[in-house]
Amino acid sequence: FGAEFRRFSLDRSKPGRFDEFYGLLQHVHRIPNVELLVAYADVHGDLLPINNDDNYLKAVKSANPLLRLFLQRKGKSESLVC
Repeated sequence: FGAEFRRFSLDRSKPGRFDEFYGLLQHVHRIPNVELLVAYADVHGDLLPINNDDNYLKAVKSANPLLRLFLQRKGKSESLVC
C-alpha cells in the first residue's frame, strides 16, 4: 500500500472550481500527469466522489473542521469511489 498524508489550507469562502482544485491536488502531491479519483468522507463516514463543481462545493461546505480526502490513481481499483 502506498499512502501519504498532506495538510493544506483552502479558502472556504472562495473555493473555486473543481478543475482548479484537481490541479492543486496534483501539484501538492507532485503528480502533475497522473489521473486521479477523488473522494471525501462525509459526516457519516461515507466515501463520496468529487468529480464536478457541484459535489466539490458540497464537500467544501460539509467540511467541519477538515475535509478528509482520498485520492487514488485512475485504473487501479475503482472500488474506492462510489
